[in-house]
Amino acid sequence: MGVDRGGITGMKRQETLADHRQDLRRYSLRALVASVAVMAVLMLLFARLYFLQVVDHEHYATASRSNRLRLEVLPPVRGAIVDRHGELLAVNVPAFSLSLVPEEVDDLDELIASLGGLIDISDADIERFSQQRGRSQPFDAVVLRGHLSEEELAVLAVNSHRFQGIRLDAESVRSYPYGPLLAHLVGYVGRMSEKDLKQVNADRYRGTRFYGKSGIELVYESQLHGDNSFRIVERNARGREVRELQRGTPGAGELIQLTIDVGFQRAAVVALGDQAGAIVAMKPDNGAILALVSWPAFDPNLFVRGIGNDAYQGLLHDPLRPLFNRATRGQYPPGSTLKPFVGFAGIEEDIDVTSRIFCPGFFQLDGRERRYRCWKRWGHGSLDLVGAITQSCDVFFYNLAVSLGIDRMHHHLARFGFGARTGLELGRESVGLLPSSEWKQAALGEPWYLGETVISGIGQGYNSATVLQLARATAILAQRGKDVRPHLLLRTEESEKYAVQAPDATWDTIIEGMTAVVHGPKGTARKIGKGIDYQIAGKTGTAQVYQLSQDKDEKKNRGEVAKKLQDHALFIAFAPVENPQLVVAVIVENGGSGSGTAAPIARKLFDYYFANL
Repeated sequence: MGVDRGGITGMKRQETLADHRQDLRRYSLRALVASVAVMAVLMLLFARLYFLQVVDHEHYATASRSNRLRLEVLPPVRGAIVDRHGELLAVNVPAFSLSLVPEEVDDLDELIASLGGLIDISDADIERFSQQRGRSQPFDAVVLRGHLSEEELAVLAVNSHRFQGIRLDAESVRSYPYGPLLAHLVGYVGRMSEKDLKQVNADRYRGTRFYGKSGIELVYESQLHGDNSFRIVERNARGREVRELQRGTPGAGELIQLTIDVGFQRAAVVALGDQAGAIVAMKPDNGAILALVSWPAFDPNLFVRGIGNDAYQGLLHDPLRPLFNRATRGQYPPGSTLKPFVGFAGIEEDIDVTSRIFCPGFFQLDGRERRYRCWKRWGHGSLDLVGAITQSCDVFFYNLAVSLGIDRMHHHLARFGFGARTGLELGRESVGLLPSSEWKQAALGEPWYLGETVISGIGQGYNSATVLQLARATAILAQRGKDVRPHLLLRTEESEKYAVQAPDATWDTIIEGMTAVVHGPKGTARKIGKGIDYQIAGKTGTAQVYQLSQDKDEKKNRGEVAKKLQDHALFIAFAPVENPQLVVAVIVENGGSGSGTAAPIARKLFDYYFANL
């Protein structure tokens, strides 16, 4: 049977054409899908562009400008602190530092080694530099050595042409020209901590490095700080500054003027010498403090830039406690300086203080064997209140304390400010302790005993006061009851309020006794009354540090007891008697007798005041 080859060939041709058409249709479909996909992507792209450039244009334009322009803080200049005459007590001074710009230096190690041949660069300096460099951009200047001395600055300036990438920068830092002389009063600033930042308006303190840590620097921090400002700079894509576009002017901190007279302060420190103690000298009419000394002290400049741990531990563990403010925080038994105020309480309570009491050298409660001795073992004989103040007779005041009772004593002594803070602008002021039966029951859960009343009459037992409280109480007495509030910020107004009101005769009696302390033939401080043409009203005090046995007490009188066991020496006074212009309160720790140690110091201060102020 024959095969129709032409028919077969035609059929194959038709199948080929069909496949071609099918491939074409598939291709066209794919092309259409691809075109639709491309169109969809283009539409999404155009939609995104529309969103970015039209809908959200303002947002991204602002962000773009922010990437180009930077707002940088300009911290304020801290206000100065001056004394009553304008003498600078705390001021800002330029301090220079050596910085390196890493991207401008080929070999940092070699450069640091070369600079170390010119000035002292410690391992700690290099470590700090490395840490700071790791947090900075290559084009940022990083501090290698701070606090350059004038000599170091001069050496680096002369040799600066030898080195690439070094910078000598200046910053303003706090300085205390008088060092330890006013450390406890003016205080100091230190580097601002996270704790400090939580106590202030963070925006106001942006860019601030230093913050008041103690004293006037801390109390008046807000006024001294001032208000910061800003500058606007243009930076390129790498963050490098291109140019400054705008600069504001920070508001400088306020000038703080104190009542202190720096010359008088120096005279007080010189008078105290190398002894540990405290002095407060103030104007009795308005409470202006002219000198406030706590000695020994420390150099506040050490704390400004960050004191080393060894140096700080040395101050912290120094047995003389130079960091402790003895004038406002030291709580001491007032001893016999309390006697004029106990005498005042006796007069106010109508106890017959004009009747003479015989002092045989000791006092005994009825029916009891214990003897409370007078400082004068053979006794003072017969005397009244004026004589008892003059000669500081313990026996008279033992009797008076028992007649008064602890609670009546508490009431009248509180009127003079004992047992209460004065409110001085230094903060952290101790309250002292003015005991009462109620206080003891609440604090110790014990009843009050009559024997405790006896020793409270001479300022011992639970009694404690600060030197500042003693000064205030003396000022109230000098002003015959006017309320006197010690203060350090300079102002002139006087108080018209009365803390204590009493008849003139009451004040006359107490002041007569205190005047005889210095100018009477039997006064305990009569030695300091010689050769002066003005009158001082004062009271010596000797505060027992430890309760000694009779044998040790006799050794103490011979000067054979260790220094740390010896009594504190105190003296309070005002002058002139007829028109009080100055009040002085002095304590010398372990100084022995108030008459032999503390009173001569006060005499020097009165002499300085009337000769110079």
